[in-house]
Parts: sequence; C-alpha cells; structure tokens
Amino acid sequence: MTAKPRVAFFSDIFYEVNGAALTSREFVAYGARNEFPVLSVHPHTETRLFDEGSVRYVELQRSLATVPVETDFGFDTLMWRYKGLIEKELDNFQPDIVHVVSPGDLGLLSIVIARGRKLPIVLGYHTNLHEFARHRLEKALSFLPQRFIDSAGKMAEDQSLSLLLQLYKLACASLAPNREYTELLEKASGKRSFQMTRGVDTIGFNPEKRTRTDDKFVIGFVGRLQPEKNVRTLAEVERILLEAGETGFEFLVVGSGPEQTWLAENIKYLKLPGVLRGEALAEAYANMDVFAFTSTTDTFGNVVQEAFASGVPAIVTPHGGPKFIIRENETGFVAADAAEFASHIRMLIRDRVRLAAMKQAARAQALEATWDRVFDGVYKAYDYCLQRA
Repeated sequence: MTAKPRVAFFSDIFYEVNGAALTSREFVAYGARNEFPVLSVHPHTETRLFDEGSVRYVELQRSLATVPVETDFGFDTLMWRYKGLIEKELDNFQPDIVHVVSPGDLGLLSIVIARGRKLPIVLGYHTNLHEFARHRLEKALSFLPQRFIDSAGKMAEDQSLSLLLQLYKLACASLAPNREYTELLEKASGKRSFQMTRGVDTIGFNPEKRTRTDDKFVIGFVGRLQPEKNVRTLAEVERILLEAGETGFEFLVVGSGPEQTWLAENIKYLKLPGVLRGEALAEAYANMDVFAFTSTTDTFGNVVQEAFASGVPAIVTPHGGPKFIIRENETGFVAADAAEFASHIRMLIRDRVRLAAMKQAARAQALEATWDRVFDGVYKAYDYCLQRA
C-alpha cells in the first residue's frame, strides 16, 4: 500500500509501568513521529479527547466497578458505557483497520465494535493471562493440601488459555513477541501470526548512567513483585552464594508488590528502592553488574533489553519469552533453577574480564533493537489484512 492505513488503536493499558503499556506508548509516538493517522483509545485517570498532530487521543476513565488485576490496573466491568462515545469517534476517524493490544476490558469492547463494523482486526498477545490465573488461584488456595492446589491451578490455567485462544479466531491476524507464541496462535486460530518484538531506548538506558565506584557486585531485578515473577528464587540464590563462600555482593530489586515484604525479611544483602522511573531507573540499571530475571510468565521481557542497553548481561529462566532475547554465553544465560542462577553469577563474580566482555556485547545487542524496526513490521501485518479484505 502507498498510503498508510488509518489505525484505530485500542490498548487496555497505556500509562502503567509494564512492557505492554510501554509498547503502546511507543507505537503511538511512532505514528506521531511519522505523521501516520492513529486513533489511540486507552484508559486514563480522567476522560479526555484531544488531538496531537496525526494522533487523536480518546482517554477513558475507569469506573469504581473496576476489578483489580494488577497493582496499577484492572478490568472495568462498566467499560461498555463508552460504546456510544467510541462509535462516534470511529465515525469521525473512519479507520481502515483496528489494532487491539490485548483482550482486556477495552479490548473486548473494541472487538465487538470492530466486528459490527466489519473492520479487519489485528489482535496482540502481550500477557500470559492464563498463567496469571493459575498463580492467583494457587495463592488464594495456599491453605489447602498441595496436591489439590496443583490440580486446581492447572485446571484454571488450561481453561483460561482455551477461552483466550478462542478470541484470536475473530482476528484477521495476531501479533506475538516470539516464535513460541506465534506458533501457538496460528495453531489455535488458523490465522496468520506475526512476530512483534520490542525496541529499547538506548539513550535513556546507557552504561554512562553508572554512578557506582565501589567493587561490590550488584545483582539486579526490575519488575512487579508478584508471585508469577518468581522473585523468591532470589533468596535461594543468595543462600547458595553465601554457602559457597561468596561475599561482596548485593541484590538491587526495583519494583513493588505483595512479595516486597517477604523479600525484605528473607534476603540479607538487599536494597529495595521501590518503583523507579526516568533517570533514577536508568541509574539503577547501570549500577547493576548482572540482571537476574526470575520471571516464568513474561511473554517478552522489556526489562531484559533495558538491562542490555545499560550494559548489563542477564540471566533468565527457560520459561516465557526472555529466553529468546538471550544470546547464550554472549549476552547472558538461561538458568533452569536457583542453583544455575547462582553458578552463572559466581562465574561472573570471579571472572571480571568475562563480565566486561558480556557487558559490551549486551550493549551492542540493545543497539540493534529499534522501535522503528518493530513497528515497520506491524504495518506489514496491517497490509496483509487489508490486502485480504
């Protein structure tokens, strides 16, 4: 296509502190930067309608009937009250295609509206909601025998995933952060799935932001301190390091959530600065020596790329999307358990020449990950759907 399509972009999260919200903001910025027509519909603390260049913003306040999903966002059971307003904005904007970031409260409403208008839908996959369901249920049932907890958790995960995948049959195509999920979506929906990775701000996140001058070895983590992030593994890593006689290290855990108190009580050498943003976050990353990302549910792992941009190699689990970012033995490692996390960390503590090389390689990899390249690929998915339409 010669002219860029008019995109109605619906995101359930936009201003929150997570990878999907960051990607949504970057997509809208990409549209504005290139003067592409975008109608961005997303939640905010108040309802506002305004234009900035080629972008039309429709920001919707969630109601008191919102059910919490995470510490900073939820599912508004009354989101449908905005249907008339959204329909009016679509009448004025006249989109060619609808991009739904995820099937949340606003996402479900936008799918219904788009189907009614016979507009092609591109549906994203950013969050393993089925795994969230399992972790939340298992935590709620923690007072029961483990055998029952495991069985109920698996049932919740399987049923949630089955229902979630049904939605992707309604789309023309889907977007997923790695090949594991594109294959899953294509098999379940019978529709084309495009890989949509993530970019990273290599100016904001930069090794030059490092302010530490001591010899302490800092093991970092950034993210929500929730059960699915598996952060209690960090306490086990510390225990193994101490038993092996390692000293002079410290954990820097950036974020907040229900696991924060447990971490404070169970990790001896720990700094918990809470949620950081802007320069404070960039400085925290740059002051790390290795990034230990214990999450088992992330579909991509923006924080891993932010660590790379800051010149920090990463260790991740074999579950979810971060393993696809790692270049094994070059920019990081994939570790199956706490013992492997600790083993890789011990090696880097003892081999500072190897650490320095991995830091340089991590920064070099981050420089390849531009948002423009990512969103150029998204527009190819739009073209695919519009050609089929």
